[in-house]
Amino acid sequence: MNLNIPKINFNIQNPIFRGTKHSYNQTPVFRSNEDHGDTFELSVGYVNDTHGQINNMMRILSGIKGDLKLSGGDNDIGDEKNKAVHRATVKFLNIADIKASAFGNHELDTTQADFIDTMNSMKTKVLAVNFNKKDNWEKFEDNLDEYGRAALDKEIQGSMVVDVKGEKIGLIGTCPIDMFTRTTHPNYHKDCYVDELDDTIELIQKEVNKLRGQGINKIILLSHLGHSNDIAVAEDTEGIDAIISGHTHELFKDIKEGENLFYSKSGEPVIITEAGRDGTYFGQLNLTFDKDGVIVKAQNNLGETRNFHKNMINQYVFDEILGKPETIGFIKQAPPPPTKLIEENPHANFVCDAMRHVTNSDVAIWNNAGIRNFFHEGIIDSRDIKDIAPFLDRICVAYVSEKALVELFEGAIEDTYEHPGFKPGLLAVSGLKYSLDPEEGELTGMSYIDKNGNETIIDIENPREDKMYKLATDEFIMSAGADFPVLSKLEDCLKIYPYDKDVMTCDYIKFLDKPIVINQTGRVIFEEN
Repeated sequence: MNLNIPKINFNIQNPIFRGTKHSYNQTPVFRSNEDHGDTFELSVGYVNDTHGQINNMMRILSGIKGDLKLSGGDNDIGDEKNKAVHRATVKFLNIADIKASAFGNHELDTTQADFIDTMNSMKTKVLAVNFNKKDNWEKFEDNLDEYGRAALDKEIQGSMVVDVKGEKIGLIGTCPIDMFTRTTHPNYHKDCYVDELDDTIELIQKEVNKLRGQGINKIILLSHLGHSNDIAVAEDTEGIDAIISGHTHELFKDIKEGENLFYSKSGEPVIITEAGRDGTYFGQLNLTFDKDGVIVKAQNNLGETRNFHKNMINQYVFDEILGKPETIGFIKQAPPPPTKLIEENPHANFVCDAMRHVTNSDVAIWNNAGIRNFFHEGIIDSRDIKDIAPFLDRICVAYVSEKALVELFEGAIEDTYEHPGFKPGLLAVSGLKYSLDPEEGELTGMSYIDKNGNETIIDIENPREDKMYKLATDEFIMSAGADFPVLSKLEDCLKIYPYDKDVMTCDYIKFLDKPIVINQTGRVIFEEN
């Protein structure tokens, strides 16, 4: 089935979405050439990868609309040290009336037992047709109580059916293939596994066939597989109409063939949505189905979260959970946040400046995948800054050799450009400047910048093992991160602070005691061939 897709009219000025006062990126409809009668219209409000960003969640609550609201997963983030954030995330899902969600990897940053407790307090159903427990998991020698192992597979559904305006809509869910390399504590889940992609596609098709056998011809997949895998699912199955996606943090502001519009094995259109990461966008997918459940008209609209205000009633509800935030200072000027992990991030560089200052270190670093929000112009409070650094990763200070630093950057850059979604992302820095070749994905140069602004070239071909730098970073990068080599064991660190980057950033802003300008760029140089 071929669909005519008209070109986007870029001359539309501030189109209005669903009667709100806020403007969205509104895309034109695509429709088939045929005249279809007996149609059914469905609007789907969606989010993905909100990562426990409470301030953005409160703004989303002011704008998200739809006959059916769904999530592509990774609603939450952080382990048992972030229990208040977990409770606030549940409150968001319940207030927003998110009916179902894909099973994201960050949902399992915590133990299985804790996640079951979380699910028991939320109305949203978590779906994953490809999540499994090993047959003998109860006999594992690891301490069950310590790791909170439980019969989680019995709590996760593969699919469900919802009634919307008198029509039955089938929902199927998946979790990511790389789930257990993307959780905070992989050792909690050694008794679990996820089916490989080919098996996952077969399981999805089996679930589709089961739903179609019940007379359901409108089916949505909630996927945390990542975009390239979603394309494979769209093209290698039949019966799926739309995929509410997550995991690779793509941002689709419209519907484009070959990007987020594909065709199933039987030639029917399949639309993929994804709204970036950290709740900076949310969306509404408007669909018109013919009598056979085939999409004949569609429109994908995105709302930029920062254009929406926090409802004061919701603010009070979340303050009851998280505590009232402290006003820290004023952001005079801040650029829009980068949309990709391979861009220099001045917001993250500023946080590195804070770490370097508070710890009196030579160098501070932070990976771009760790930053989950950005500085907004205007008054800023402690919760805004916590949203920027939501993980509770203690700050560590250690002496690290020049050779170890160079090898860290070489590996991080290579991994970033090789992996889907460019994970783990480039490193934000303070006290360093480095250059890279984005075509080859390799480090090409590095300099040390002292506190007086003096630059010393580092020979990356022959870095010194005897030249040591006092380094400040979080424990994830220093000693525990799956994406990075161990720079220093925790027992060898000079100091481990009992808090994370957010506390240091608050202290730094108070120390500066003036309106802040976020413009810390020029520390990453991209060389072009």
